[in-house]
Amino acid sequence: MEQGWLDLAGARWTVHADSSVEAFGLVPEPLRKTLAGVPATVPGVVHTDLLAAGLIDDPYVGTAEDDQHWIGQQTWTYRCEFHLDVGAPELTRQHTELLCDGLDTIAEVFCNGTSVGRSVNMHRRNAFALPNLRPGRNIIEITFAPVLEYAAEMAATVGERIHVERDPYNLVRKMACNFGWDWGPRLVTAGIWKAIGVRSWNRARIADLALFATAEETSSGSWTGHLKVSAQLAGYTRFGAMTVRVRRGEEYAEVVLPATEDFVEVDVTMNHVSPWWPHSVGAQPLYDVEVVLHDDEAILDTVSRRTGFRTVELDTTPDADGNGATFGFRVNGVQLFARGMDWIPDDCFPSRITAQRYRERVQQAVDAGVDMLRIWGGGIYEQAAFYDACDELGVMVWQDFCLACAAYPEEEPFATEVEAEARDNVRRLSPHPSLVLWNGNNECSWGFFDWDWEGKLDGKSWGAGYYYDLFPKIVAELDPTRPYWPGSPSSGFNEVHPNSPDYGCMHIWDVWNERDYTGYDDYSPRFVSEFGYQGPATWATWARTLEPADRSATSAAMLAHQKAAGGNTKLDKGIQGHLPIPGDGVDDFDEWLFAMQLQQARAVRYGIERWRSLRGRCLGSIVWQLNDCWPVTSWAALDLGTDAAGNAVARRKPLWYAVRSAYADRLVTLQHDADGWRAVLVNDGISDWVANGTVQLRRLSGEVLWTLSLSKLVPVRSKVDVSLTPDATDVPAADLALVVTLDGAERAVKLLAEDVDAHLPAAELEASVARTADGVAVTVTAGSFLRTLCLFADRVDEDAVTDRLGVDLFPGEQHTFTVAGTFADDDLAALTVRPALRSLTNPLTPSEAV
Repeated sequence: MEQGWLDLAGARWTVHADSSVEAFGLVPEPLRKTLAGVPATVPGVVHTDLLAAGLIDDPYVGTAEDDQHWIGQQTWTYRCEFHLDVGAPELTRQHTELLCDGLDTIAEVFCNGTSVGRSVNMHRRNAFALPNLRPGRNIIEITFAPVLEYAAEMAATVGERIHVERDPYNLVRKMACNFGWDWGPRLVTAGIWKAIGVRSWNRARIADLALFATAEETSSGSWTGHLKVSAQLAGYTRFGAMTVRVRRGEEYAEVVLPATEDFVEVDVTMNHVSPWWPHSVGAQPLYDVEVVLHDDEAILDTVSRRTGFRTVELDTTPDADGNGATFGFRVNGVQLFARGMDWIPDDCFPSRITAQRYRERVQQAVDAGVDMLRIWGGGIYEQAAFYDACDELGVMVWQDFCLACAAYPEEEPFATEVEAEARDNVRRLSPHPSLVLWNGNNECSWGFFDWDWEGKLDGKSWGAGYYYDLFPKIVAELDPTRPYWPGSPSSGFNEVHPNSPDYGCMHIWDVWNERDYTGYDDYSPRFVSEFGYQGPATWATWARTLEPADRSATSAAMLAHQKAAGGNTKLDKGIQGHLPIPGDGVDDFDEWLFAMQLQQARAVRYGIERWRSLRGRCLGSIVWQLNDCWPVTSWAALDLGTDAAGNAVARRKPLWYAVRSAYADRLVTLQHDADGWRAVLVNDGISDWVANGTVQLRRLSGEVLWTLSLSKLVPVRSKVDVSLTPDATDVPAADLALVVTLDGAERAVKLLAEDVDAHLPAAELEASVARTADGVAVTVTAGSFLRTLCLFADRVDEDAVTDRLGVDLFPGEQHTFTVAGTFADDDLAALTVRPALRSLTNPLTPSEAV
C-alpha cells in the first residue's frame, strides 16, 4: 500500500519551560528544574509530566492544587528526536504530514527548526505538511503559549463575554472545566493530549471518512440496512476507484465506484441485517466496514471503521391542545423513556483515560440501568474508545457541542474555529450507532434569557448564530441521519422560554440550590436533561486524599474538595426535616459522610421516580452526573479515587445504588398528591409485566394492618396507576410504612413520616459472614426494624464492592449482601459491625469511629 505511519508516541520526548522566565525574578523551584527539559509522555500534558518527574505533588491530594496555578502561566515546549534512514518512506514518498489528533491548546509546530503550522483549538485534528525532513536526526518541537494570554488577545479582538468561572474560558477553544468548575479543580493544562505521528503517502489518500448507517424494517419483519460512506480524498485521483466492504460474520456486501473527485459518496444496501439497539431494548450487532482507495496500479489507502444499523428520531409531535409538545427518542421506531446520566471528563487530564477505563465507566453506567449518557458541553468531544464502549454496550450518547454556561463571540477569528471543530467532530463520530443526538449548547440559551445576560452584553453576539443557524446546517449537511437540538435546556426553535416544562428538555436546579428535594413534585416536565444533588465521595477515596486530621466537613483540605459555592450550607439545609443532622468535626466524619451520602441518594431517587411516574408525558431523565474527574464532594454517583498501586478507581457512592433501583426495568413507586397515595407500576422492560403481589400498611414492628392484593397487566413501555386507600387507623404515622411487594420488581417501602420524625427503634440484628468464590457473603437477620441497612465494605478493604446498599428489613426478615473483594481472616468480623455495617437505626457514635 502507498501509505505509511510513524507513531511518534514511541519517540523520546522532553518538555521544558521557556528560559526567559528567569528574567522575571522569582521562579518556582519546580519550574527552574524544567528549563533543561524533563522526560515527557505523549500523549500527555505538562502536569502529568511534572508529576512523573517528582517536581509537583499530586494535585488531587490535600490542597496541592492551590500551589500549581503557575503551570498554566508558562510557555512550554515539547521536543522529540527521531531518526530516518536514507531511503525511508517518509523521505521518498510524494507527501509527508504530521498528524496531530489533539493539541492543547495554543500551539506552534516546528520541524527541524522551521515553523510548519499553528493550532489554537484543543477540540480538532490538524495535519501539517513536513517538507524539510532529512536523513538522520529529525526534531519535532511544539511550543504551547499560555492559554490565558491568548484569551486576553481574543478579548481585545472580539470583546469580552459573560461566563461563570474565574477565567474567560469562553474566549478559547479548550475544555472549559480545565479552568475550574463547581465540581472540578483549576488545572490549566498544555500538551499533546492525543495521538501524534507522521503519515507518508503517494498519489492519493483518504483524508477524512464519515459513515452513516440506518435501518428500515420491512413488511416481513426483517431489517434492511442502508450505509452511506462519505469520503474526502486528497491527491491525484484521476484513475481512482473506491471499494466499500461491509461484513459481520457471514453477512457481506461490497460496492465499487469510481473515485476521481475530491469528494466521493458510496451507498451500500444490505438485506436481513441485525439492527443495533440500546441495551435496554435489544442487542448491539456491529459491522466492520473497510474502505479501499485504489487506482489502476496499486492500493493507495485503506480505512477501517465499525458501525451499526439503526434509525434514530427525536419525537417533537405537538400536543393536540397546542399547549406543549412531546420530547422523546425513537430508536428503530420504538419510543423510549431515556434512563440517563450526564458525563463529564473522567479525569482533569484526559490523556490518562485508557480504553479499559472508558469501558469500565460505561459498564458501570449499564450496571446501574443507564441507557443514555449526555456528554456535557463544558468538557470534550470524547476519545474514540468512549464511543466504542457505548457502541458495544448499548448506551445511547447525547453529544453536546462544546459550549457551556457562557456567551460566545460569533466574530472572526473565533467563529472559524467553532465551525471547523463542529465539522471535524460531526464527521469523526459519525460511524458510532450509539450517538443519537447533537445538542447545540449547555445552558447558554437559558443563561441569555434568565441570567441577565442580554443587558450586560450590550448588543454583542452571544452564540445564538451557532445554536440556531450554523450547527443545525452542519448536522443537516454532514449527518442528516441524526437529530439536532439547539440546547440543554431548550424548548426548540420557537419563542417559548428555554426551560419550559411543556416543550423540549429542562434543567431543574432550584431544588438543589434553594428548595427541599420534595420540590420535584412541583414539576411535570417532558424531559429532564439535568437535575441532581450533592454528596461526598466514599470513605476509601477520602482515606487516600485527606490526612486523618483533615477528615471533617469543614477542614481547609476538605473544603478545597468542595467547589460549589455554598455547597456545604446547601447540604446542611437540605438534610433538615429528613435525617438527623450530623456534626461537622473530625469525630463526626463518619456520621456526616453517611448522612450526606444517604441524603444525596434519596433526593435523586425521589426525582427519578417522579419523572418515571409521569411516563408518557415525560420521556427521559438524565441525572447530573455519573462520574467525577478527581476526589470531591459533588453530584456524581461514581467518585474518582486511587487504589494502593495508584490506579484510578471509580467507587460506587450510595447514589449509584439508588439510581440502579430507580432505573430498574420494572419499577413500583409510591407517589402522593392531593388525591392521596397511588402505586405507579412502570414497565420499561422488553416484555409485558404481570404484576402480582400486595400492598400493605405495616407498623414498623412488622404488624400488618391492611392488605390489598394486586394483579395488574403493565404492557411493555407503559405505566399503570393504582389508587390506594388504606383503612383508617389510629396508629401514629410515625409508626407506619406502606409496603408494595410485586413479582419482578424491587420491594417499595415508604415510611409515612420522615426518618427524623419516625419512631425508629434501636437496632437489633444478627450478622454472619461466609466466604464465597469471589469474596464473602454477609447475612443480616433483623430483630427490629432496620432502616436503610448498608454494608460499606470499603471500610475493611478499599477495593471491595458490595452488591447492594440501603435495604429496609422488618423484624424477622433476612438479607444477604454479596461482596466482591479479598479479605484476611482477621478482617471478616469487621464486616458485621460498625462502621462497615450500619443503618439509620444504629448510628455510629464518635467514640466508635476508626
